[in-house]
Amino acid sequence: MFKGKEKSKKQLLTLALMGLMCIGGNAMATQVNVDSATKDMPGKVESTRLSVPVKTPVINQISDVVYEQVPMRGYPNVAMKMDILQPKSAAKLPAIVYVTGGGFINANKDNGIQLRMHLAEAGYVVASIQYRVAPTARFPEPLEDVKASIRYLKAHADQFGIDPERIGIIGGSAGGYLTAMAATTSGTKTFDKGDNLQVGSDVKAAVDLYGLSDLTRIGDDYNDSVKKAHRSAGATEALWVNGSAVFGGHDGGILANPEGAQKANPITYISQTSAPLLLMHGTNDTVVSPSQTDLLFQALQKHHVPSKRYLVEGAAHGGIYWNQKEVLDIITTFFDSYLKK
Repeated sequence: MFKGKEKSKKQLLTLALMGLMCIGGNAMATQVNVDSATKDMPGKVESTRLSVPVKTPVINQISDVVYEQVPMRGYPNVAMKMDILQPKSAAKLPAIVYVTGGGFINANKDNGIQLRMHLAEAGYVVASIQYRVAPTARFPEPLEDVKASIRYLKAHADQFGIDPERIGIIGGSAGGYLTAMAATTSGTKTFDKGDNLQVGSDVKAAVDLYGLSDLTRIGDDYNDSVKKAHRSAGATEALWVNGSAVFGGHDGGILANPEGAQKANPITYISQTSAPLLLMHGTNDTVVSPSQTDLLFQALQKHHVPSKRYLVEGAAHGGIYWNQKEVLDIITTFFDSYLKK
């Protein structure tokens, strides 16, 4: 009896194992069939070997570098900072200071990242700076900040891999204006104040994007209401030149202080030591009239300062046109011609 039961168990076990083998065999067969089916499948993607020429450097960012400390808002030592984009290079590179716009009342060094990255990828160390603004500061303090940033880079050239003899500057709007001021006063010590005075603040090339020049004529090409607004005591150019009475300045529009307005005009300082300037302006700019860069361009031409001016069709005051490759390439080519000789 026990032998019969044992035989039955063996038979059942054998059947179970055969079933599992069949199942496993079918699974294996199915896998093989799938593999063989995909082997000659139309559109099958194969690995491709790429040969990539190395043209774009590795870019490192160094944030919040303090380039000076200045008195502001009742505090004796307020840090002015810059962010540096540094291409990896064994050789020392030319550098460009980026001066952001902000209507004379704001200076966010985070702006202009596409332009800055384009220049860094082209082989420039790019330093984006903050600077003092109205109404707590007035001219020439912001220009003194710009020049302090240039001197800082020259004094610390070894630290950042910079050739101190090849420094340029670029800015848009209020930053374009400050760029023009730095360019036209290049070769002088008029606005050098603060640290690192053992080195100069000269630049070899400058790019002014839709910047101002004659602060008394900003509204000239617009309607009467705009002209009136620009001549008011609350206009930012008035605060820029006159300051605010709350912070030690005096009231009045830009026309109330013609001497101050003239001192704040880059055209006033054009000389044979002024740096070469590229000026660009949009035909649809309704904030700063294209006539502002034309005034500066005509004065530069009169004094035989190397300069060129482009009107960008359809471009407004900032915006998408200024990040297009055609515009960025013009800027880079200009800098290359003076900083990579």
